[in-house]
Amino acid sequence: MKTTPLPPWSDDALADLSPDALHQAARERAAIAWQLCREVYPALPNPSVWFDLTGASAGQAHLGRGGLRFNSVLLNENRRAFFDEVIPHEMAHWLVFHLQDGTRLKPHGREWKTVMRDLFGLTPRVTHRFDISRAQPAPYRYQCGCQQHQLTPRRHALVVKGRRYRCRHCAQTLVYCAE
Repeated sequence: MKTTPLPPWSDDALADLSPDALHQAARERAAIAWQLCREVYPALPNPSVWFDLTGASAGQAHLGRGGLRFNSVLLNENRRAFFDEVIPHEMAHWLVFHLQDGTRLKPHGREWKTVMRDLFGLTPRVTHRFDISRAQPAPYRYQCGCQQHQLTPRRHALVVKGRRYRCRHCAQTLVYCAE
């Protein structure tokens, strides 16, 4: 599966882009990666691209929705790494999913690593090392008898629906601290 690796992106080309222009450039980068993947698998469908991912994940190949999702905050703060690593990472998932022909594979298994190395010319890395503090929503503060706790938006939503959490130290039910 040897092809021409994905060319690195220029920092100068990304430096002063507005959010809309940055999203458009990311869509173009995904299209370049898709074209490269089509050299291996000509029937590969063109994925849609969204910038609606939040939290700690930089990207996601969302096979059910038929495309790639990216975290807009992390894209803006890590432009070059996004273009050189995150977009190809997710496109490799997209390709491997369509190549697998119904067999269940590990998400970052041998096939994905082969695509990253041989097709994109990249070292296969499973996780990023971005600062995610501005990408994650502020934690929800809860109190018990002995300390304050921070719950994720997902756990807070479960509390709103009736779930109860207890402190591991004092065993009291956590109570939401309204701001």
